[in-house]
Amino acid sequence: MPKKKVKKVKKVKKVKKTKSLSKVKLSSKPVDKKNLAPGADEKPEIKKIKKQPTEKRVYNLKDYVVYPKHGVGKITAIEKAKIGEIDIQFYKILVEKEKLTLTVPINQQSKLRPIASINQINKCVSILKTKPKIKRTMWSRRAQEYDQKINSGKIYELAEVVKDLNKNTDIIADQSYSERQLFEKAYERLKSEFEAVLKVSPEEVQKKMDKALGRVNISESAE
Repeated sequence: MPKKKVKKVKKVKKVKKTKSLSKVKLSSKPVDKKNLAPGADEKPEIKKIKKQPTEKRVYNLKDYVVYPKHGVGKITAIEKAKIGEIDIQFYKILVEKEKLTLTVPINQQSKLRPIASINQINKCVSILKTKPKIKRTMWSRRAQEYDQKINSGKIYELAEVVKDLNKNTDIIADQSYSERQLFEKAYERLKSEFEAVLKVSPEEVQKKMDKALGRVNISESAE
C-alpha cells in the first residue's frame, strides 16, 4: 500500500499580549505646576484691590464753587450750628445769578465741585465750535436729557447742551419756547463759570462764547 502524504501545518506565531494598564509604570517625573491651567491643581490667588481713601476738599472764604442744581456760587461765610447734640459746620454760598444763598454742610460737600481750570475752559470752547448733534427722538425725551445734563454740574455736559441747542440766527421763531428756555439756562450757567475762571467782564465772556458758537452777528446786534 502506498503511504499517504501528510501535509505540513504551518505554525502560527503567538501574538504577544499587551501589558495591562495597571502594570504600566507611570512617569516618576515631578509635575510642573506652573504649566497647569488655573484651577487644575490649586485655585489662583486673588489679590484684593484696596480703595484709595477719598480726600475731603477744604474751601475757603471767597472761593468760587459749583453747586450742580444752581451753578456757580461764592462762599461768603463758614459757620457753625448745633442741632440737638451735634455740632455742624457749613458753608454759606451766594449764587448771584439766582439771588440765592445756599447752606451746605461741610460733611455733604460731595455735592460741590471747584470751578473749572483754564484747560477745561479751553476744552469747552472747542466743544462749542463743533457741530450740534441732531437727535430724532421726541422733544420731551430730549428736553429731559438736556435738563439732566445742565443739573449734573459737569462743565463739559453743560457745553454740549449749549452747542446742541444753539441756533445761529436771531429769529426767535426758529426755536420753541422750551428750547429757548433750556438754551438760555445752560448758556448763563456756562457763562458765569467762564467769568469766574477767566476773571473778565460778562461782555468779554459773551463775545468769546458767541464767537465759538458762530453767533457773532447776534452779539453785535444786541449791543
